[in-house]
Amino acid sequence: MISAETRELLAHLEWADAAVWQAALASPAAATDRRVKELLVHSQQTLGGYLQLWQGQALDLPEADGFPDLAAAAAWARDCHAGVAAYVAALDEAALERPIEFPWAEQLAERYGAVHPATLQQSIVQLALHSAYHRGQVNARLRELGAPPPLVDFIAWVWAGRSAPAWPAGSDR
Repeated sequence: MISAETRELLAHLEWADAAVWQAALASPAAATDRRVKELLVHSQQTLGGYLQLWQGQALDLPEADGFPDLAAAAAWARDCHAGVAAYVAALDEAALERPIEFPWAEQLAERYGAVHPATLQQSIVQLALHSAYHRGQVNARLRELGAPPPLVDFIAWVWAGRSAPAWPAGSDR
């Protein structure tokens, strides 16, 4: 079984993502805003892409324009989180030290120099940080559109009793 900290990191990630999807869909302006859709879908593409890498699959991810609306993208996002949760639930602590091959590592090496190996655990941390970055961008855009952004800080989730994610209605399939 993986550590409590890793499980908490992923549980918060889903809770916070669901809260931002909920806020975006609750605002008519945000629900139809191209930038909001692109940011939310990109964040979930990363989550789904990492899951595919962990499972040794080729990357096959939908583009933002492939979803008819934000609600359809939210349903896909929820499925991505369910897939990550199922995958991680089957892991043991030793699996977290397994190196992950990133298909884009060569591009990064050209830009930044050598790229050193990263473990599955480090990729989980990257997912959490990457998602937090884009949730911040979406929350800023929500504010610009006149919609209240949700408070999604890790400590707010802890203070609220580590509640389950509240995905928007209609995001289940």
